[in-house]
Amino acid sequence: MKAMEQALTLMNERFGKDTELSLATLDGEQPAVRIVNSVYQDGSFYVITDQRSRKMKQIAAHPQVAVCGFWFNASGIGENLGALKLKQNQAKRQWLETVFSAWLGNGHIDLDNPNTILLRIRLTQGVLMSHGTRYDLDFTQKENSV
Repeated sequence: MKAMEQALTLMNERFGKDTELSLATLDGEQPAVRIVNSVYQDGSFYVITDQRSRKMKQIAAHPQVAVCGFWFNASGIGENLGALKLKQNQAKRQWLETVFSAWLGNGHIDLDNPNTILLRIRLTQGVLMSHGTRYDLDFTQKENSV
């Protein structure tokens, strides 16, 4: 198996489920970091959040973000894909309702609120470690080195 295929298999195994991920944004010139529930799919992490949150205001001003998870760190672009209730987000919404089912009904998030949006973190580059192997990932080219 090629190195990139191995790395993507590891990404799916590790992060293709409800995953706590550190998300760093810029607040002016100051970094800001928080933990978000996320799930990985096809080179991106997906997060349900409120468009009025500080993180979304920071992403609107500076879309460059960084993430950090279990033996993984990466940079990417934060993108507001709009309200979860929009027609174009229905397939992702159904998928996320399943992925986040353990906590989604706790009253913290109203999926039908127009301010509840889908944040996509489109990865550009990253480093994944697994059992002594380092994968330098270029998500824009789907290439990496070991």
